[in-house]
Amino acid sequence: MAMESSNNPLVPPPAPSLPQYPELIMAAIEALNDSNGSSKSAIAKHIESTYGDLPETHAALLAHHLNMMKDTGELVLVKNNYMKPDPNAPPKRGRGRPPKAKTPLPPGTVSSPPRPRGRPPKPRDPFAPPPQPKSHSGTGRPRGRPPKKAKTTPSSAPASAPAPATGAPRGRGRPPKVKQTAVAPVGC
Repeated sequence: MAMESSNNPLVPPPAPSLPQYPELIMAAIEALNDSNGSSKSAIAKHIESTYGDLPETHAALLAHHLNMMKDTGELVLVKNNYMKPDPNAPPKRGRGRPPKAKTPLPPGTVSSPPRPRGRPPKPRDPFAPPPQPKSHSGTGRPRGRPPKKAKTTPSSAPASAPAPATGAPRGRGRPPKVKQTAVAPVGC
């Protein structure tokens, strides 16, 4: 832990006569000997009263080492009080429903592959005739939109069809409205 404080340029190393912070914290918790644990302020007061030559950054160092010891499991935080973990306590459970306990298979048995996802298909009658392909509704027409017809050339177009427009091909959508110019009446 001494390497961390010496590598950090913002945190000066503690005085040489001072033990390491984890040792200070453990000694303070043992000395306070509270059954509900010791608060951060109680630990800080005990360290300050025991050791007079603390660095200026004592509060920051204490908070940092308390968090580190809590994360590594050396200390347990219960209701804002730090205490040593109980060796007989059961392991802490995670969130959510615990998984079901799996029964061990006897040796020599082969497990079946996992079921595929989704709803299983309906059972089929082995004596039923095979299904017939679906027919159209008796009209003789196929379902859906009819295919587009190929464009015809103007010479093969019927006479009643309007003459094709010259210029650019028509775009999609409704064509814009054409403005009518007013024609002045011819006076006699």
